[in-house]
Amino acid sequence: MGSPGDLAALLEQPFELLQEMENRSRAALSGQGVGSSPSEWVGVGFRIGEEQFVASREQVREVLMLPESITRVPGASRWLLGIANLRGQLLPLVDLKLMLGSGRTTLRRNTRVISVNHREVPAGLVVDEVLGFRRFMDHEFANEAQETIVRCDRFLSGVYQRGEESWPIFNLFDLVESNVFLQAAAE
Repeated sequence: MGSPGDLAALLEQPFELLQEMENRSRAALSGQGVGSSPSEWVGVGFRIGEEQFVASREQVREVLMLPESITRVPGASRWLLGIANLRGQLLPLVDLKLMLGSGRTTLRRNTRVISVNHREVPAGLVVDEVLGFRRFMDHEFANEAQETIVRCDRFLSGVYQRGEESWPIFNLFDLVESNVFLQAAAE
């Protein structure tokens, strides 16, 4: 029994129908599936200005509220908001929108900090809003993302397209490893 049409043949045999449904459910839970199923990509959706993006779940350590106390770093670029003590860890906070050259992020109730899950470069990226987990199927992926308003094209690694919505994939590791990010001293 492989196709959905096979289940229709079992309508007159309720016990066998339930047995086949259980077998398919167990196969799906174990990851085997029935036939070949497309794989799923999970990311964290966020907004910079009026544009929405998604970052790989593996690149996001956690999402935080903007801390009340941020210590300014003398001689640092304006986009480096400062250092915050989050649960005993010092985390540099970066205004992502300002760093990309698209103006300062307006700090509001929805403003969040995305803590990047990078082993060597700790960073908290201040974004306008975090939109939660987003799940996409393989067939929704495209290599070429359209140009963005916030000028982050060099950090994009494709796009997920769902209906009219585009979700450019923002590579957080490429960002924190870039020369722009690593040279935080004011000029």
